[in-house]
Amino acid sequence: MTERRIISLQPVAARPAAGRSDHASQLTAPPPLSLYVHFPWCVRKCPYCDFNSHTARSADGSLPEADWLAAVIADLEAALPQIWGRRVHTVFIGGGTPSLMSAATLDGLLTALRMRLPLDPMAEITLEANPGTVEADRFRDFRAAGVNRLSLGIQSFDPAMLQRLGRIHDGNEARRAIDIAQQHFERVNLDLMYALPQQDLAHALADLDTALATGVSHLSCYHLTLEPNTPFAHNPPSLPDDDLSADMQDAIEARLATAGFRHYETSAFARPGQECRHNLNYWTFGDYLGIGPGAHGKLSSHEGIVREMRHKHPTRYLEGAARGDFVQDRRTVGSAELPFEFMMNALRLTGGVPHSLFAERTGLPLTVIEDELIAARQRGLLDTANGQLKPTEQGRRFLNDLLQHFLQD
Repeated sequence: MTERRIISLQPVAARPAAGRSDHASQLTAPPPLSLYVHFPWCVRKCPYCDFNSHTARSADGSLPEADWLAAVIADLEAALPQIWGRRVHTVFIGGGTPSLMSAATLDGLLTALRMRLPLDPMAEITLEANPGTVEADRFRDFRAAGVNRLSLGIQSFDPAMLQRLGRIHDGNEARRAIDIAQQHFERVNLDLMYALPQQDLAHALADLDTALATGVSHLSCYHLTLEPNTPFAHNPPSLPDDDLSADMQDAIEARLATAGFRHYETSAFARPGQECRHNLNYWTFGDYLGIGPGAHGKLSSHEGIVREMRHKHPTRYLEGAARGDFVQDRRTVGSAELPFEFMMNALRLTGGVPHSLFAERTGLPLTVIEDELIAARQRGLLDTANGQLKPTEQGRRFLNDLLQHFLQD
């Protein structure tokens, strides 16, 4: 019988020092696999956005959809040996603004995926869309092609806030987009932002109430942050102070709880059973193949865990496709890095993850971070009871402080 070690998570005197690099990662089985596809173009770049999105530069505003589709299919085919025989459980088509693509392009993409991958018959297939690009016929055709979850980037319903954010839609277009989406998709997610330029608590809650009134079952609520190398970072707008922002966060969480939404991830709220399966695979340190310009991926095998990034700029990516050159960067995640990478994802989940998931997804024994777990628990940032690794309320508020415990010196 194999001896089972119980992690006491209590301080142990004179513990022998052993670096994480002394433990080789030994995965017994690969985790669930998802697919991410990046469509890089937008109508206009928002001043707060640091995503890999680019405004179309052609004189007539057209997009090189055919070239993009051919390149993405070739990218997938080149990557197939890394994922042979593994079933794909979720697909997420993000951007950029994927709803700019034609229904024929999307149908061609999903047909190509089905022909080359063992796609789960019940796979969650998500498409991101912006209200300013919504057309009823196009949404109907997206659904017919196989998309079964739509994520709408609303951000706000307030015309003044939308203008300050540089969005191309207004409040009426946002409401119309939601109505059309709900006619065609079983599951609709709305992205909202708070702590916006010159926003007060009442306006933040008004946006939330408008969203709740639509009857959607999933909301993503993001605090606006000034990301480096964005126009907002170079020329910051007037934003709510930290106290007001915290009040907004508290009020949003309380109102959503009252409305029956579970706060299951740092910025995500859902009615029971309506969580985003694709994102849950990220947070539980699952695998994902990323294809398309700038797409990131994480793939596990008996040789270890590898992270990849495709060529970021669309032009460079399309040029590389002609040579079969898609990957800009590939690196193996070392054993010393794995605990932080795992925790950086898993501790975004408010309910935490089982102790056993750490070994399942990293190939390392939980003992390699026993001291760190004890220290985080003693600071009141982490709960390790009932076989779970779970951030406390304080740990959720100060997530960066919690994660610092797992950074390798």
